[in-house]
Amino acid sequence: MSSPCHILIEGNPAIIYASRNGAPDKMLPTLNRFLNTFWQERDISGAALDTPECLLAQTVVRFGFEICEDDYSNLRVGVQFYPDVEYLYWIRANRHVEVWVPEPSYRQSPHLGLQACRELVRDAQTSA
Repeated sequence: MSSPCHILIEGNPAIIYASRNGAPDKMLPTLNRFLNTFWQERDISGAALDTPECLLAQTVVRFGFEICEDDYSNLRVGVQFYPDVEYLYWIRANRHVEVWVPEPSYRQSPHLGLQACRELVRDAQTSA
């Protein structure tokens, strides 16, 4: 099963779309490992002003290698929600990850985003 997903970053309007490997059992261990490293690097550098932009760029570059499996057509960045996603991962500014699943209204009107989804897991981030 392909399990397409979106990754959303609070404070950044861009939407990451991955057409496969988006199920929480596959996504969360990799995403959490990546985020733990990202937050450690931000803390060490003392940078905070451009965190949403840096997080988006590094998610695409660093995390993309892990979810794409040598097929980068699987990964896109844009501003529209896709109706076929099974999971939406919302990376919050407070460093927590929430997992959301689309409701039928999302499938009909994906532009509604998280408003048309229900939260599956709050704070899905594991400790480092």
